[in-house]
Amino acid sequence: MQEKALLKLRNFNKLMGALHFIQGVAMLFLATSVIQKIGEFQPTITQNFLAFNQETKTLELASKALFDLPFGILVAVFLFISAAAHALVSFPNKLNAIYSRDLEKGINKFRWFEYALSSSIMIVLISTLFGIYDIASLVLIFAVNASMNLFGLVMEQLNSMREKDNINWGPFIWGSIAGIAPWIAILLYMFGTGNFGQVPWFVWAIVGTYFVAFNTFPINMILQYKKVGKWKDYIYGERVYIILRLVAKTFLAWLVVLGAMQL
Repeated sequence: MQEKALLKLRNFNKLMGALHFIQGVAMLFLATSVIQKIGEFQPTITQNFLAFNQETKTLELASKALFDLPFGILVAVFLFISAAAHALVSFPNKLNAIYSRDLEKGINKFRWFEYALSSSIMIVLISTLFGIYDIASLVLIFAVNASMNLFGLVMEQLNSMREKDNINWGPFIWGSIAGIAPWIAILLYMFGTGNFGQVPWFVWAIVGTYFVAFNTFPINMILQYKKVGKWKDYIYGERVYIILRLVAKTFLAWLVVLGAMQL
């Protein structure tokens, strides 16, 4: 029975990977060939530093341009990373065997490493839509968001094969706190003018979508560890993760691109 469920999950991963890949190709095509505005939207990433002013003999804040961020291409990369992760656990027999063996222990390392990379790219892209162009801020946002996802991996490793009444929720709590930090920075920029009426529609849509996604993934984890209903089977929770990944990333990717077209 377990082998049959794992085979179905392998085929399900192939399907979801294909859907991510098709969207990635479409996004790349739009960004490079069809919709000029997507390709043209390349926010300039800057570096802030203190420079000595010879006239005033004081240190003053200065800034220099580093590079232009290829926004549309990175949105496509965001989707391609998910497609690659699905392919890794579906096609190579050796990696699929590791994936299946880990699932039986209540662990999926591939998921958390992929989330750490892809969702961190997305939060950086979202940050630039809100005006965060400083390289130091973006690096920190990327690193903190990646840490949030790696706390998810630690959560699974720490609680592998444990009973529901003996779960250590520490990594879940610390990961949730880490995940809030990038959004504090984004909201500070979002509400910087103090005039909420001037906030564009796509900004509210992105924040709302990410808020829902941010909460549905941990809810799925809680249901897994509480072994509620069908979530008693870890593989069922894994399927839910896969569906949430596709839905959340699809909405976010296209909303972010629509947002870039408005700027």
